[in-house]
Amino acid sequence: MLDKLNADLTAALKAGEKFKLSVLRMLKSEIKNAEINKRDALDETELLSIIKKQVKVRKDSREEYLSYNREDLADNLAKEIDILSKYLPEELTDEELSKIVDDIILEEKPTDIKQMGTIIKLVQTKYGARADMKKVSNLVRDALSKL
Repeated sequence: MLDKLNADLTAALKAGEKFKLSVLRMLKSEIKNAEINKRDALDETELLSIIKKQVKVRKDSREEYLSYNREDLADNLAKEIDILSKYLPEELTDEELSKIVDDIILEEKPTDIKQMGTIIKLVQTKYGARADMKKVSNLVRDALSKL
C-alpha cells in the first residue's frame, strides 16, 4: 500500500495536480507520525485504520459544513474523501453486514444486549477494514434487542 501511495504521490507531483498532491502528502504525514509514535513500521491493518480515520474525519466535517450551508468547503472535502477512499478496500454492503452480524450472533449465542460489545468486537476483528462500524453497531443493537 505504501508503494502505491508513493507512486501516486510522485505521479501527482509530475502531473501538477496540486490538490491531490496536498491530500496525499497529508496522508503520508499521518502515516509517518503513526510510525514515529509506534517506533516501528506499520502493518497493513494499521495503515487502513489511519486512512479510514482520515475519511471519517472528513465525512464528519463535510456534514458540519453542509449544515452551515458551506457547499464550497463541503465539495473540497468530498474530493478529499474520493482520493483517500481509493486506498481502502471496498466496503461491505448492508446485506453482507447483516448476514455477518446474524452469523456471529448465531455462533456466539448472546443472552442479552449486554454482550453487544463482544459481538461488535468480533465483527471488527474479522471485517474491520471493510465494515462501517456505525452500521454494525446499529445492526447488532437491533438484533440483540429482539432476544
